[in-house]
Amino acid sequence: MTDKTYKASWAKIGNSSGYRITSDFFREHPEFVESDGVIQVIAPDTVIFSRTKSEDEGRVEDELMLSLYLDFLTKQALANPDELQEYTQAMADEDEDLIAGVILDAD
Repeated sequence: MTDKTYKASWAKIGNSSGYRITSDFFREHPEFVESDGVIQVIAPDTVIFSRTKSEDEGRVEDELMLSLYLDFLTKQALANPDELQEYTQAMADEDEDLIAGVILDAD
């Protein structure tokens, strides 16, 4: 966390009201650019703004991690082809036994 503060001024925006924040805030914290969030009042004259991640951000992050993992596996396989094993039916049966009865939560 930083002790730096940024100026915010009240403004009428269309039919709504809002706060304008100086551009240096967004330059130094690009994660807030074009993002939605929630404001929580924690004390008189004090609020916390929390950015909410969109579903797309979570999906993109998951896809990136999977891509990086698959890249790692590919590099390992190419560097050490003699260590590769055929995935046999016996291995598949053992895996099925390990996960039998496991219920996955979609969340």
